[in-house]
Amino acid sequence: MDTDLLYILVLCVSIFFFFFIGPFLLRSRARSSLRRPPGPTGLPLIGNLHQLGSHPHQSLSEMAKLYGPLMSLRLGFVTTIVASSPEMAREILHTNDQSFANRPVPDSVTAQPHVEGTLAWVPADQRWRNRRRICSTQMFTAQRLDFLQHFRHLKVQQLIDHVRKHCESATPVDIGSLAFATTLNLVSNTIFSVDIIDPKFERAQEFKEVVWRIMEDAGKPNVSDYFPALKRFDLQRVRRHVRVSYLRMHEIFVEIIAKRLESRSPSNKMVHGDFLDVLLDQCDEQGPAAGFSVETIKPLILDLFIAGSDTSGSTTEWAMAELLRKPSLMEKAKKELEKVVRSGDVKESDVERLPYLQAIVKETLRLHPPTPLLLPYVAGNDVQVNISKGEYYTIEKGNQVLVNAWSMGRNPKYWKEPTSFLPERFLENNMDYRGIKDFEYIPFGAGRRICPGLPLANRMINLMLASLLHSFNWKLPKGITPETLDMSEQFGITLRKAVSLSAIPTSS
Repeated sequence: MDTDLLYILVLCVSIFFFFFIGPFLLRSRARSSLRRPPGPTGLPLIGNLHQLGSHPHQSLSEMAKLYGPLMSLRLGFVTTIVASSPEMAREILHTNDQSFANRPVPDSVTAQPHVEGTLAWVPADQRWRNRRRICSTQMFTAQRLDFLQHFRHLKVQQLIDHVRKHCESATPVDIGSLAFATTLNLVSNTIFSVDIIDPKFERAQEFKEVVWRIMEDAGKPNVSDYFPALKRFDLQRVRRHVRVSYLRMHEIFVEIIAKRLESRSPSNKMVHGDFLDVLLDQCDEQGPAAGFSVETIKPLILDLFIAGSDTSGSTTEWAMAELLRKPSLMEKAKKELEKVVRSGDVKESDVERLPYLQAIVKETLRLHPPTPLLLPYVAGNDVQVNISKGEYYTIEKGNQVLVNAWSMGRNPKYWKEPTSFLPERFLENNMDYRGIKDFEYIPFGAGRRICPGLPLANRMINLMLASLLHSFNWKLPKGITPETLDMSEQFGITLRKAVSLSAIPTSS
């Protein structure tokens, strides 16, 4: 555990012990008749917080081996239930999805202006349904994505042109940053009809750091989330730290929206037909009561930016890293591309005829799911979760619930050689990641709060990866071998490579 966090926890124990311990014990006695999931014994007051470590998805996976697929932890004064099997994930995300429709909002997320306008964190009320419906019907439909595929081809071509300069100079490429920037520009064009990253990708790292700060601070253990009475003090300074990033992104949105409102004035009447026009139309037609105003659409746009750019860029980087560790698999993917794409650049229409490439993406998502711990849920009522033969545990109203997608993707009960990168496994089955039936494989979640941008992410990752492989040969920088390539993880809401992947492109 982080030393500063441990120090703060000890301080909390000494100062607030008498304020918390009485009410906590009274609540525990009142509900002692309920059969709770098993779990490790925690320390006084802080519970099991000290056991999370810097990689909670891994720590919780190890605990599940001892306590089972549904276990109970006490994180400060928040009882947290962790599901680590497909059966338990199905119970929570499918059978009882209405009871787990809402999320606890991390204190870091409240640092942004108008947090009530987010899509990822707000309660699943009518205003959330309105925003979700607009995203599903106006941004991520197959028809809409087909209509905008020329944008994706253009952005990927800009990526390839940039990499070609590195190829000519034989200099390494930061694959994660370039994939992130490409996806960010794609999302920006879909929403705003403009690029946010410059054509030379010079601002890519700046934006990557801004977005990652938001993702990292939302995912890290925070005293404010586990001791509600302490939120006002922001003892770890998480809220103050991340607010800078939120305000930076909002500044960009304010400028773009102001220009758009001017162009939509009665004297101009300019129509762009992008998602911003759709949202502004909703502001005019439905208004704040339905969750649409100029202020509350900015957090929604930010959610789409973060989810779209970070996960797609990171998955592309993980896929390239895995292939560089296994050159024979990279060669196999390149040969498939040569047979299908006989001339010119890769198109989205080619991906359907690239089963091995699709298998590589699926295997990457299995080993490196974008959200290793799915965004947390909160029980809206007491829920009895079946285990076997009529026995059940009770998840109590108000309990926080985590689903460990990372753990399920590496469980030997469901996967042969679970820690090995074997794309061939997905050539032998029809398993997909839409969260409908294959609950051992849910990198994007499942149920009513599954990631709405999944259709766009799927198209973008496959297109970027295919284009990078088809256009160039790749090798690791001098001094790094497939065996020594650093594959360590850095935990946040999403899971990224702790050490950015650099690779040298050569002529294909």
